[in-house]
Amino acid sequence: MGKKTLGVALLTTAMLTVAGCSGGASPNADETAAAPIDPDGVSGDITVLTNRTDLIQDGTMKRYAAEFNQTYPEVKVGFEGLTDYEGEVKIRMNTEDYGDVLLIPGVIPKGDYPRFFAPLGDTSTMKSTYRFTDKTDVDGRTYGIATFGTANGFVYNKALWKRAGISEWPTTTRRFLDDLRAVERKTGATPYYTNFKDGWPLSGTWTNSVGSVSCDSQASDKLAEMDRPWEEGTDLHVLDTLLHDIVHEKLSEKDPATTNWESSKTLLAKGEIGSMMLGSWAVNQMRDAAEKAGENPEDIGFMPVPAQEGGTFCATLVSDYQQAVNVHSDHKSAARAWIDWFTEKSGYAAKEGAVSALKSEGMPDTLQEYVDNDVKIVERSEARTAEVNAIDNASEIGLAKPDYRQKLIDIARGAVDGTLDGYFDELDERWSEARRTAGS
Repeated sequence: MGKKTLGVALLTTAMLTVAGCSGGASPNADETAAAPIDPDGVSGDITVLTNRTDLIQDGTMKRYAAEFNQTYPEVKVGFEGLTDYEGEVKIRMNTEDYGDVLLIPGVIPKGDYPRFFAPLGDTSTMKSTYRFTDKTDVDGRTYGIATFGTANGFVYNKALWKRAGISEWPTTTRRFLDDLRAVERKTGATPYYTNFKDGWPLSGTWTNSVGSVSCDSQASDKLAEMDRPWEEGTDLHVLDTLLHDIVHEKLSEKDPATTNWESSKTLLAKGEIGSMMLGSWAVNQMRDAAEKAGENPEDIGFMPVPAQEGGTFCATLVSDYQQAVNVHSDHKSAARAWIDWFTEKSGYAAKEGAVSALKSEGMPDTLQEYVDNDVKIVERSEARTAEVNAIDNASEIGLAKPDYRQKLIDIARGAVDGTLDGYFDELDERWSEARRTAGS
């Protein structure tokens, strides 16, 4: 499928009802999936669940397994690719059969991780080696290791923006809108593409930029303390106002209901659309699309959210899906061996143009523009994710689902009644009430 799924979304919006999860931990929950010491002593058949059906179809995952077997010859690795990863895994987790290694679905409340996943080690020890350990920390133990991390911003066609006379990144949302108008006026291209129909680019992608505006690593955690997250000056107010204004001023595609993620990559590569809010993981996909379309891959650029703090651009760095070991697996050592090898030896993060979960690894080539222009990378804390999730669930807003931003777009284009201020008031009221009912 080649698309980024919602693993980068850091806030869940639905609760999972799983047989046997309402009381007590799994009988195997205390069995740690420790890192194996002797590769020759690790054996067994394991199944790895993945959202990357494209990498199974093109043989990439099979090649990874062959490389893995050079170190762990007694482990047989099988893969199961799921197109609707979240939906299908959620159903399977009503049983004990959900693979040996899996990506933690966003629907699982953080507090329930010990019921479904084997702990990988003490967070106090693991955090010195891995980024994003607070994402899966429960009571001092880590339950997942990130496939990679992603910085947020706008993928854009540099050649197109240059044709529009734009040579510098916009420093404010007002200037960003001015630049989009220039793209439309001088090139005839669609300045911005929402990917409304596919939905996922409207959910986690925008929410993951919370912290980029304020340059605050605690911005997501602070949502647990806020009654009005959409009041003027907040990250959500700035981000969602920008999306509204892009659509309201007709600077996006004419018919949002007909957008298509796969074709959008080619459209951006060919300069028919100008920009999209995405994670840095998308840069390589856009460059691949440019090469296939006979265009220059170097025309694909990545710019930060148009806001500065003290004259500096900031970009949040957030975790993608976290790899975990099924607490019911009969081959936990083999499963953990795969996770460690995939994280440390496969080169997967680098191939994806993403940030490695290993702290020893630097920034990828896809973020070279950020490095060259002194963009401050803010690794966002997720220490209070469980609290934020509880409020989000109770509010039924869905910060990691597309619905509320799809309504925002519908308001902006006049497809439904309402105003931006009125909608923000509604969201604030629902969040405030949810904080009370969720016990915050």
